[in-house]
Amino acid sequence: MPDDEQRPDASAGGQTPRAGAAPRVPPRWFVRTAWVVHRAIYRLSGGRLGLSRPRPTRWGMMHLTTTGRRTGQRRAVIVAYMEDGPNLVTLAMNGWADAEPAWWLNLQAQPDATVTIKDGTRAVRARAAQGAERDRLWEAWKHLGDDLDGYSTLRTTPTTVVVLEPRPS
Repeated sequence: MPDDEQRPDASAGGQTPRAGAAPRVPPRWFVRTAWVVHRAIYRLSGGRLGLSRPRPTRWGMMHLTTTGRRTGQRRAVIVAYMEDGPNLVTLAMNGWADAEPAWWLNLQAQPDATVTIKDGTRAVRARAAQGAERDRLWEAWKHLGDDLDGYSTLRTTPTTVVVLEPRPS
């Protein structure tokens, strides 16, 4: 698509993003390698490195463990998050690729999961934010230091805002 055309932003409620090119992302091989390295740092450090608390202008990093939808085995990933009261919120963006991330597909099949953040481990239940809640959380993510609307133009489908609600252990 030429740089001067606009692409509808399915992620931001169908609004048209600003004119111009979408932000550039690294090649897919680089993104996937970074994910593998990040998980390795977390694992090799015994969880001492690789996680961070969210700050007012930046998201944090958490370790999310899901149940594989096909295998039933535990699957772990490190994803960005922000806090919304007792809930943790993340985006099912898959490095801004079109496909849904496997961890989100797993959560759709089995919404109970575990997250580890700097403050400890929590049992959570996942759901997709809808309507006004989604709009509010999307706006909150926009203030965390990235060109969220610009990056969302890289995807042809809406980016799911995932809410991880506390559940009894």
